Amino acid sequence: MRTVYWEDRKVKMIDQRLLPGELVIAEFDTVEGTARSIREMYVRGAPAIGATAAYGMALAAYNSSAQDRDGLLNDLRAAKATLDEARPTAVNLAWATARLLDLAEHTVLPNVDDMRSALLAEAEALADEDVEINRRMGYHGAEVVPDGSNILHHCNTGALATVDFGTALGVVYACQEQGKRIHVWVDETRPRLQGARLTAWELMRAGVPMHLIADNAAGHLMRTGQVDVVLFGADRVAANGDVANKIGSYKLGVVARENGIPVYSVVPTSTIDLDLASGDEIPIEERGAEEVTHVGETQIAPDDAPVYNPAFDVTPHRYITGIITEEGICYPPFELSLRRAKEAAEARIRENRARRGTENG
Repeated sequence: MRTVYWEDRKVKMIDQRLLPGELVIAEFDTVEGTARSIREMYVRGAPAIGATAAYGMALAAYNSSAQDRDGLLNDLRAAKATLDEARPTAVNLAWATARLLDLAEHTVLPNVDDMRSALLAEAEALADEDVEINRRMGYHGAEVVPDGSNILHHCNTGALATVDFGTALGVVYACQEQGKRIHVWVDETRPRLQGARLTAWELMRAGVPMHLIADNAAGHLMRTGQVDVVLFGADRVAANGDVANKIGSYKLGVVARENGIPVYSVVPTSTIDLDLASGDEIPIEERGAEEVTHVGETQIAPDDAPVYNPAFDVTPHRYITGIITEEGICYPPFELSLRRAKEAAEARIRENRARRGTENG
């Protein structure tokens, strides 16, 4: 099943906060509720957040009482602002809302009901494209994973982090489909334990050999020759190839370089932000103290302990071997290869939109 989808004029999604204990579908029928689902991590993972935001824009159109194009555009701009504020680091969110708003601003249709239908169709197309993109990324990435590899993976980048299939875990699934013998070391990924709760759950359901490890075990495994490649995703990639990903990724990149192990970030081109020259410009979200002081309902720190809880860190591009996208693997100099990949992907989106328009016409 898909992680996020549209049904009965509602945005529906797997409530990832409850996994692996319960598989529950949450549903939201307002823009504010959809933004809350992103902020409170019912849904997480940059591509899944993007699809959720796109459906949120469609929901804004259907909930709007506007009777003319200008009124609908005003409501859509307000919805974009609400959704974009939900999580600042994941660029896919703003990319998706901008794509829906751009369609509304540059398409003239006979009436606002036609525009509502067009926006929903665009959101559905974005979600469908995510699945296709992930499979393409997976097979590009499988090229750099030799048979018999031990893969170190951080956070969750599988079907749960996307609409379906996954980014870095999509590479794992592609290797599995090709019959490669692989094994995954799953970082628990403190403080929200996405590795322990989500990645382990996904890999076990898929029958992929894996072991769950404490985050601090990764260095030991690399030094003792038990890791062949490091794979993780990203929430934003700067123009120079600096990668913002779940907190803890930077130290994996540094230790991997020390031990001669290749590191690949696996990202859709929608995650590439060419407007930011380097990772120093990427906003880093800070989250609540309770994520660190508690595990579930259990308090593990003294009362009122001061907490600093950045959700992401930035891995400078010198520690990244390559960035795997749906358009192929980008290698240094990243300023050139990332721009080419981004331009190729945007051209593909335009072609697909034009084809849909022809078919619908």
